[in-house]
Amino acid sequence: MASPDKDLVPALDKDGVRLTVDDAIATVTLTNPAKRNAQSPALWRALTEAGRQLPGSVRVVVLRAEGKSFSAGLDRQAFTPEGFDGEPSFIDLARGSDAELDATIAEYQEAFTWWRRSDIVSVAAVQGHAVGAGFQLALACDLRVVADDVQFAMRETSLGLVPDLTGTHPLVGLVGYARALEICVTGRFVTAEEAVSTGLANVAVPADQLDDTVRDLAAAVLAAPRDAVIETKALLSGAQDRTYEAQRGAERQAQARRLRDLAGVGD
Repeated sequence: MASPDKDLVPALDKDGVRLTVDDAIATVTLTNPAKRNAQSPALWRALTEAGRQLPGSVRVVVLRAEGKSFSAGLDRQAFTPEGFDGEPSFIDLARGSDAELDATIAEYQEAFTWWRRSDIVSVAAVQGHAVGAGFQLALACDLRVVADDVQFAMRETSLGLVPDLTGTHPLVGLVGYARALEICVTGRFVTAEEAVSTGLANVAVPADQLDDTVRDLAAAVLAAPRDAVIETKALLSGAQDRTYEAQRGAERQAQARRLRDLAGVGD
């Protein structure tokens, strides 16, 4: 895929991650197509750093990847005795205490959590393979636009592991418990047609239209007032955890804030 941010000076460009900012839109690009954007702890730290570097002007964050695949998942080098240079191997981590292992996984998860921040709308542009950690990274975003060649798969269970990079909660929320369980334990591929029909993806388009479609979606998000988008996102993201009556109350409180703001009346 051609890069839509090639003329911008990167705010971050390291370990397979590039961040560019164009006023209200930030673009995070996975930049290691030769390895199908396989993921590593260094890449996760770079993703976390990208989130921390977002200026306050940013309202939409686009996540995309160079090459034919969005991300083939965890770099298998992690499972070798030597692991990655300067990093403890996963075998070494397994020998640590429960507290150490928990803290390490929590650190890895930080790369996947900031995409749901209330002050931004994140959009994943996904083409080709999005496997394991790649699938979970796409799930970390609020919205997903996919190319018609996309293939999602959750392969962790097939390897004797579990999905642990925050993907289980959004997956169940999007497709339901039964389908999420079946996708995870079989490790099968989910194609573009199924992704759209089950709500896993918002829309599927030909690969050569992916960037333009995401750009149009970002523009549509930016057309609405920022505070109204933030309040609406908070209402919808918390709806599953509230009762019907509690959601009614949350709607009233949010609307009261919006009306007072529009009228210029303080709380």
